[in-house]
Amino acid sequence: MSAECYPIATLPHSTRLLRDYLAMGDAGASSPVRAWYGAEPLGRAWMGTSAAGADAGALADALERQSLIFGAAPAALANIAKLRSGARAVVTGQQVGLLGGPLLTLLKAATAIVRARQATSVTGVEHVPIFWTATEDHDLEEVDQVSLLTKTAVETLRLGAKFPHHDVPVGDVILGGQIDGLLDQAADLLGHAPICDLLRECYGSPSGGEARTFGGAFARLMTRLFAEQGLIVMDAAGRDFHSLGAPALRYAIEHAEELEAALLVRAAELEAAGYHAQVLVKPGASLLFLVSEPASQVEGNPGVSSREALRRLPDGTWKAGNGGAAGAGNSAKSYTAADLLAILDEAPERLSPNAILRPVFQDSILPTAAYVGGPAEVAYFAQSAVIYQRALGRITPILPRLSATLIEPAIGAIMAQHEVSLPDAMRPAEELAQRLGARAMPIQAKRRLAAAGNALDEALTAAQDYLGTLDASLGKSAEVSASKMRYQMDRLRRLAATYELNKEAGLRRHAEAMTLHLFPDGHPQERVIAGVWFLAACEAARPEVATPGAGLIARLVEEAASQCPGHIVIRL
Repeated sequence: MSAECYPIATLPHSTRLLRDYLAMGDAGASSPVRAWYGAEPLGRAWMGTSAAGADAGALADALERQSLIFGAAPAALANIAKLRSGARAVVTGQQVGLLGGPLLTLLKAATAIVRARQATSVTGVEHVPIFWTATEDHDLEEVDQVSLLTKTAVETLRLGAKFPHHDVPVGDVILGGQIDGLLDQAADLLGHAPICDLLRECYGSPSGGEARTFGGAFARLMTRLFAEQGLIVMDAAGRDFHSLGAPALRYAIEHAEELEAALLVRAAELEAAGYHAQVLVKPGASLLFLVSEPASQVEGNPGVSSREALRRLPDGTWKAGNGGAAGAGNSAKSYTAADLLAILDEAPERLSPNAILRPVFQDSILPTAAYVGGPAEVAYFAQSAVIYQRALGRITPILPRLSATLIEPAIGAIMAQHEVSLPDAMRPAEELAQRLGARAMPIQAKRRLAAAGNALDEALTAAQDYLGTLDASLGKSAEVSASKMRYQMDRLRRLAATYELNKEAGLRRHAEAMTLHLFPDGHPQERVIAGVWFLAACEAARPEVATPGAGLIARLVEEAASQCPGHIVIRL
C-alpha cells in the first residue's frame, strides 16, 4: 500500500472543520467537534455500536428486487441475505454522475467495503457495504457531464439532457438517444478500452425495453464494477424504501418547529466556534420536499412529477414551492400538518428529505454502523446530529472516505526526474513551471542570486530599523520602499527561471503534464477526472485482467485500508 500520506491541508481549500474532525483522536482535539460527531473517525469506537434499522425482512426483500434489476452478482445477493439475518451496514453514497462521475465515487465505495470488512473482523458481527444513490437530487447540471483527459487538456462531455420541467429528481431523467453519441466520444478518449463495453451495457440506448435513466444506468455501473466485493447499490426513491423510512419523515413533520430551533442553535454554535453551517437554515424552512401527483402537472407534461421544497408559514400551514420564486413548478396549494401526514400514510414516496434530514432518513431504513462521507458530508453531519439525537436517540458515526491522487507511471517518472512531490504539483502550471526553471539554473547562478537576495534583505532590514527609530512615519516609508525593492529582487529570480524555461522547452511541457493529471483546472484530481478514465488507463497497462476495471477496483479497496488521516498517493 501507499507510504505517501499527506495532511488533508495539502488539498487546497480544505476547511478547518474537516481538519479538526480528522484530528478528533488527538489529545488536543476540539471539544465541540467531539460532541457533534461522537466516535473518532479513524479509531474503532464506532464498531459494534449500531442499532437495528427498519424491518430487516422487508428491507432485504426490497433490496433483492432492486439488485436483480441492477444485475447484481452472487456476492451482493449474499450480503443482502446477511442483512435479512441481522447484519449491520457501512453506508456511503453519491450523486448519480454521468458514466459514474468523478474518481471520488469509486473511492467512497472502496472505503465502505473495507470498513465493513474491518468491523466484521473486529466485532464478529457481519457488516455489509451499501452504496446509496442520490437519485432524488435535482441538480441536473452537476451530473449531466463527465470529465476525461486528452494529452493536453481536460475534456468535459455534456449530454445536454433536459428536465421535462423544473424540479424533477435527476435519477428519473431519461438519458435519451444522444447518450449513444456521447458514448462514442468517451470511447475515443478512453482508447476503446474494455470498460467502454461495460459503459454501453449500462448507459446505451436499449433495443426495446425501458429507456435508461441517470439513476438506473449509474446503479447498474456501480453494481457491476464492485460485483466481486458484494457492494449493495440502493436507490431509495421508491415506495418500498420510503415506507420503511416513514418514521423519520413523520418526526420531521410533527416536530418541525422544535427541529428548526435546534438547527438554528447549532448554526450559531458552529459560527461561534469559527466554523460555518454547510446548509443555511432560515426560519420557516422545513426539512422536506413534496413530490406532486401526476394529475397536478404543468400543462404539456402529463404524468411527470415535480419535487418542491416545503415551507412552513407563520399560520402553521405548509406550502410547496421553489423558495417562493415564481415560475413553473410552484404550487399554490397549502397543506396542514395533518394533510402531510395523510400523504405520508397513503403515498410515502411523495415526501423526501433534504440534505440535513437525509442521513437520519437513511438510518431509519438501514441498520447503519457508520457512514463514509466526503468533506461536504462531514459538514452536513455537524448539523444533522441535532436531528439524530431527537429522532433516533443516537448519532451515527461518520468516517472519512479515502482521499487519494492516482499517479500513472509516465507522470510518476516526470515527477521523479524533477524531484517533484504531490504538494509541489498542487499549484497552477505556470507556477510549477517557474519552480522547475529555478531548479534548472546552474548552481553558480543560484548561489549568486541567493547571496544578492540575502545581502539586500539584511541591508533593508537594518535601514528600516534605523529609520524607524528616527521617526515612525519615516520608518513606514522605509517599509514600503523596502517591499518594492524585495519585489524587484523576486522579479529577477523569476526572470532567471523564465530564461531557463525558454531555453529548455521540455520543462514547461512537463509542468503542464503534471498539473493536468494531478491538479486539473485548479482542483484535486479526485473531484474532476472521471473514475472510468483511470479504469481504462489501468486496463491498457494490464490487458490480462479479464473483468473490466477489476484490477484498479481491487487496488483501491486495498489502499482504502490505510489509516492515513489525510490524503494519499497511489502509484499505478
